Amino acid sequence: MFYYLNGTVAHIEPYLVVIDCGGVGYACRTTNFTQASLKKGEKGKVFTFLNVREDVMELYGFASLEERNLFQQLISVSGVGPKAALGILSSSTPANLALSIITGDERALTAAQGVGKKIAQRIILELKDKLAKGQSIGGGGMESYGGTGVTIIPENKLSEASAALAVLGYSQGEINLALKGVDLDSHTLEDIIKLALKKMMKN
Repeated sequence: MFYYLNGTVAHIEPYLVVIDCGGVGYACRTTNFTQASLKKGEKGKVFTFLNVREDVMELYGFASLEERNLFQQLISVSGVGPKAALGILSSSTPANLALSIITGDERALTAAQGVGKKIAQRIILELKDKLAKGQSIGGGGMESYGGTGVTIIPENKLSEASAALAVLGYSQGEINLALKGVDLDSHTLEDIIKLALKKMMKN
């Protein structure tokens, strides 16, 4: 229903921002990182996700598509609700969290309040399993890494960086273009992902 909101930031409180668009205030639950990018009284843009259940209709807003895509993937994991997903996304950047999922770093996920070891393990297993099966885990109808059905077993920087970018919702074509020309030997895995994201943001 809503892809993004672009208006004046009318109100900010923990895990919530209100964006005034044409005189209508839209309350969006959000993360610490998104809130840090917004200032009350100034223009702000958030990419949205509408969560509809039997008795609840809640709007969530994020400063980047990567953050929104990762939120959608986190709440697709059994036992992970929107509140836990916001907590996880508030503990680190989307790029670092995607890297933690691909490399199996449980500690990065358990750094979020209320997320224990079992939930962290489930997130890693379920999202890596989706990648291995070539299922779509990105937002907006994007194809996932491994869309050809080839099992993904990250063995080097290139495959791990590709898988992490896929967790953020990018298609294989976008990933190939972003990684083209990046010096894999002289950069850390984290730096490779950040460089690829910068290239995609410019396009």
